[in-house]
Amino acid sequence: MPRKLRVSPIGIPQHVIQRGNNRQACFTSEQDFKAYSGWLKDYANKFHVEIHAWVFMTNHVHLLCTPLYPNSISQMMQALGRQYVRYFNHTYKRTGTLWEGRFKSCLVQSEDYLIQLYRYIELNPVRANMVNDPAEYPWSSYRINALGKASQLCTPHQVYLSTHLEPEKRLSNYRALFKHHLDSKLIEDIRQATNKGMAIGSDKFKDEIEELTGKSMKPKKMGRPYKAKN
Repeated sequence: MPRKLRVSPIGIPQHVIQRGNNRQACFTSEQDFKAYSGWLKDYANKFHVEIHAWVFMTNHVHLLCTPLYPNSISQMMQALGRQYVRYFNHTYKRTGTLWEGRFKSCLVQSEDYLIQLYRYIELNPVRANMVNDPAEYPWSSYRINALGKASQLCTPHQVYLSTHLEPEKRLSNYRALFKHHLDSKLIEDIRQATNKGMAIGSDKFKDEIEELTGKSMKPKKMGRPYKAKN
């Protein structure tokens, strides 16, 4: 059965997730995280992908990024994946696959959902009960987007920049968004859209993407068609 073609329009942000095979650990030391981060920066630059938010968990990775050229996210992830597997296998004297097949992704509506994806990604260590505050976790973009830490990897999205013209107030406004957890329905919608390669956004946004790409962006309704009784 042929692989489902990815939908990756230029300029539309995507949430990307890559998991370890059988949920196995992909990062076991600080050096692993540093190596992955460095190659992500290199390949994002090479293939023209803007990285807005990320979190590197023990057995998976989340990215929020925007492609500037056709197929650039796939090229970045393929190159990054191969490079990191070579490093990991050599370092830990192992062979075979590391990643759980192809990465998963969904398109993200900038206007209403992009900041929610920032929060979804950077709150991942909190939901996993690894930390109480996202600032405590060093392998995410939270310290950049919320505390102003310098980064060569992060490219702020225009929606993020538009939250306030003054950088200090922008950081303060961003931190305020993390005082509350994400709605459980939104979390489920994000997960479903990512796992199925669809879109997270309004019905209008999904309709526009379907018209642009010819690909369905909404889950199919389950069950048999309703038949009226005579």
